[in-house]
Formats: sequence, structure tokens, C-alpha cells
Amino acid sequence: MLPLIIIACLLASASCNTEESNNELYLTLNKNLLRSLETQEGLPNPSVHLALRLSNYHNLAKESEHLNKLKNDLHNDIQSSLSNSKAVVGIMALYTLALKSSCYDIHTVTFTVSEKSESLLTHLKKQLEDEKDHIASGHRPLTNYYQYSLGVLALCASGVRVNHHVSNKLVKAVQYEHFTYGDHESIDTYAMAGMALQCVKDAGCNGLITFQVNTALIKVKQKLLASRRTDGHLGNEFSTGLAVQALLAMGSQAAEYASSIEAMRTGARSNTYHNPMAISQMLPALQQKSYMSVKSKQCDNEDDMLVLEPIDPVVVLPSETKVAVMVEVVMSSGATALYSVDVPKGSSLLEALELLKGKNVGFTFEKESSLWGPFLSAVNGEQARQSDRRYWHLSSDGTALGQGVNDFKIEAAQNISIKNTSY
Repeated sequence: MLPLIIIACLLASASCNTEESNNELYLTLNKNLLRSLETQEGLPNPSVHLALRLSNYHNLAKESEHLNKLKNDLHNDIQSSLSNSKAVVGIMALYTLALKSSCYDIHTVTFTVSEKSESLLTHLKKQLEDEKDHIASGHRPLTNYYQYSLGVLALCASGVRVNHHVSNKLVKAVQYEHFTYGDHESIDTYAMAGMALQCVKDAGCNGLITFQVNTALIKVKQKLLASRRTDGHLGNEFSTGLAVQALLAMGSQAAEYASSIEAMRTGARSNTYHNPMAISQMLPALQQKSYMSVKSKQCDNEDDMLVLEPIDPVVVLPSETKVAVMVEVVMSSGATALYSVDVPKGSSLLEALELLKGKNVGFTFEKESSLWGPFLSAVNGEQARQSDRRYWHLSSDGTALGQGVNDFKIEAAQNISIKNTSY
């Protein structure tokens, strides 16, 4: 009898140690997100705010400070975009979810266009209607189905009934597998569509629409589970967070996403997720939450014990080891140009491109900012714009990059391809 008691105690101890280790990991990720607020460039990131507010740990003073930046800086940027008739359904949806996660009264938020002031939710509905109409006439959204799904989710999570014509366009997109980006399926988009349609289903709809939504949700779940790699990631390291969020929102059994959560933990411990946007999509999933959670978010009795300890600045000396990088640029016409540059080992791809540009060999590029960091907008004078359904596809030795130009590190000699690609 005694050995059984000892074994039970050992098992309980191991379980407690594992849980404690996981909680310490989540706390570290939370602190990394908080620190990113102090070093972020450009506009405040609503996705980071959303993750901080959905977390179990809080520094309410810093979160309140960031909320004010969102209400000012990001609000003004959206106002400017609306005044210039730009399609901004994605960032407007994230802004809505971020405000709601702080229990802010979103009905008091307004934008003024053509001297007419209307609420945030009214503008979000109009953005979705414009997207829906463009799907009907041009067979695709003005932006993309990821942003469209995000808009549906934000509207639904705010308690607004989504026009069934709007949700039906999303159902049809799932049915006909329109969630492709380049030559591969977008797991991120399937995940966001899953959360949006689950919210629509939970809000209640008539029998026929419920059947169609259920059919689409089954397909979304199949797509997500079919994308699982041998290491547990769904799609890739950077789509797993949203994919697990979707599985959680759709009520999946723990066994269906347990290996994916473990894969994220393993990646986090090896510092795979140093990009704040990546952490912001992963942290809610690790804490068994999703963007759907804002629908019932309460902001009372929150833990406010999270303190950032001062850290010594890390001075990174450039590596003395140089690696050779070949860069191939493929224009929309198919014309190619080859360049070579030696870069310090550990350089980011962005740093490598800057060095190549500085060699004055005819290579030029321009970049723009995004929530994920800088991305290439023009190379050698040619643009690849979303409005033209084009982007610069990046690959290393034939494998598509899963990270942005500022996150991908060059540790060995390789061939980088930059190709103007349609989608």
C-alpha cells in the first residue's frame, strides 16, 4: 500500500511542477508583451492589447496607458483612412475587440466622414457591406477573407447581429476553399473564419442558415486538424496560436489541440516567438482563451500584481563570421536579377538587404510598417500592392519564409528569392 501512496505523491508532484513551469512561461510571455509596449515603433498594436487584457496576469496602469494610445493614435489613423475611402475592416475590427477587452463603451466611439459623425460599429458594418458587395461583383473581398472574418467576429462579439448575406459570403468562401495565399492555404484565415462563424452560430440564426454555418464549421475544423505537422504545430509555428484559439472557440476536445499547445510551449521556451504579434496570438490560446472570450469579458476583480523588473540592456556585438547570401529578384514580368552579399552571421534579412542596397549594384527596396513589423512594398522600383492582389513572396533555398524580413535570421549561407507574386 505504501509504494502506491509514494507513486501517487510523485505523480502529483510532477503534475504540480509541470503546471508551475507552464505558468512561469506564460508569465514571461506576458512580461515580454508588456515590454514591447515600451519599444514598439509606429502605431499602438490592438492585438497586443487584446492579448494583455485576455491574460490572467495584469499591470492595469500600463494597460490603461496603452488603451489611451489606441483611442488617440490608432483612432486618428483609422479616421484618416476612412476620410480617404480606404478599406480598413481588419484594423477597425481589432480596434473594436481591443476596446471591448478593456470593457470600454464602444458605443461612444465615433468617426466623422463627409461631416457626418457615426459610431464605430456603424462604420464597421459599412466596411463589411462594402467587402460583401465586392465579393459579389469581383468574387473576392476588397481586402482579404482574414480581415473579412475578423470584421464579422468583432461585430458579432459586440452584440450586433451580422447580416446573413455577410455571413453567407464567409460560409461560401469556406465551402469553395477560397482561403489561399499564393500557392498555399491560409490556416490563419480558416482559424479566424471559424471563430467568426462560431460566434454567428451562438448568436442564433434560422434553421437553414444554422445548417450552412454548421457545415462550414465542420470543414474549418477538418482543415485545421489536417494541417497538423509531426511536431504538433498547425500550419506553421506562427499560425498555431490562432488555430488553437479557433478549436477552443468551436468547443473541440482537449485531445485535439493538446499536442499543438505543447508545440507552442516548446517553441516559446526556445524563443521562437519574439515577435509581439506572434505572442499576442499565442498567449490567449495557451491560457485556454480565444478572441471569442471578449464577448463575455468582465473587468472587475482583476489581478494587478504583474511588475516588470528592470533588465540590463543587452549589447549584441556584430559577428565576425560572414556568410554568403545570394539574392534573386523575380519581377512580375518574370525578369530576374541576381545579387550577392556577405553578411555577419545572425543578421536579419532586413539588415542583409540594407547591406546589399548599400553596395550600389542596382538593388533597391522600400518597406512599409504592419502589425507584424516591416514588410517589402517595392523592390527595384516595382511595387507589389494588396490593391493589385500582389505581394513579395520570400523564400530561402526554395522554402517559403514563415517570418518577416526583420525576424528571419541568417545563420548560414543561403539563396534568398524575392518574387512578385499574385494571389
